[in-house]
Amino acid sequence: MKKRALMTVAAAAVTLLSLTACSGSGSGSSSDGPDNGDKADVTIGVFSGWAEGEASSYVWKQVLEDKGYDVDLETATAGPLFTALSKGQYDATFDVWLPNTHKAYWEKYGDKLEDLGSWYQNAPLTIAVNKDAPIDSLSQLASHAKDFDNTIVGIEPGAGETGVVKDSVIPAYGLDKMNFETSSTAAMLSELKRATKDGDNIVVTLWEPHWAYDAFPLKNLKDPKGALGKPDHIDVVGRDGFTKDYPTLSKWLKNFKFDGKLLANLENKMFNSGADESKYPSIVKKWLAAHPDFEKSLTSK
Repeated sequence: MKKRALMTVAAAAVTLLSLTACSGSGSGSSSDGPDNGDKADVTIGVFSGWAEGEASSYVWKQVLEDKGYDVDLETATAGPLFTALSKGQYDATFDVWLPNTHKAYWEKYGDKLEDLGSWYQNAPLTIAVNKDAPIDSLSQLASHAKDFDNTIVGIEPGAGETGVVKDSVIPAYGLDKMNFETSSTAAMLSELKRATKDGDNIVVTLWEPHWAYDAFPLKNLKDPKGALGKPDHIDVVGRDGFTKDYPTLSKWLKNFKFDGKLLANLENKMFNSGADESKYPSIVKKWLAAHPDFEKSLTSK
């Protein structure tokens, strides 16, 4: 997920206070909606650093704006995003990983949210290494820590996977003496790119679907203890009252599916081409035009 923020979130408190223009749970809107019973204004929360969520969000932004909706994308890390969604300050998000990765957030906020269904099945968390690394399993990592500069390169500190690695994987495999570096997905990918270029061993936290598996020679370490948990499914989740305010859109989203190969193709064009994020809308528009059957399927039910 080579991710670039859509907008900077300086702090959670500032983020929440600044979202006054977003529609609240069950609240009114200044717009009458796009002649189908829905409100027209839709604010989509996008997880910082998660390419599949950003790609699907841009797809839906394009599709919905073509149908008369007014769509805003707001980027935040997991904690602030779930908080804002639960308060009705975002209308929906496309990247909730259940039942494992976002379990803690779902337990805290789930009763204030609406799960609109899964659009991607079999999405595992992974620990990946370069394909020619001297190990094949997490059970070998501790004894080969020096081969990887005694470091596991992670993503955002607040990401669900970070918690799984910290609370489950590290203790399960005795990796507490290794450095677990967390900063951002972009930083992890930058380090992965550097290690690949220099021929160095590297171990990173990843997940599938992800374009990195197409861009770099990687292999997933086996997880014989099941510390990473079973594969998740990726769901669209709305704020409380979403279905009531968006009856037509809710129907479309409940039927939304994104084939893995199509998703990887779009992600590569968006995030692995060197394009600036200002180019994402035009990339997505062009990509949708080249996949008319997929675009039609999004709003045909």
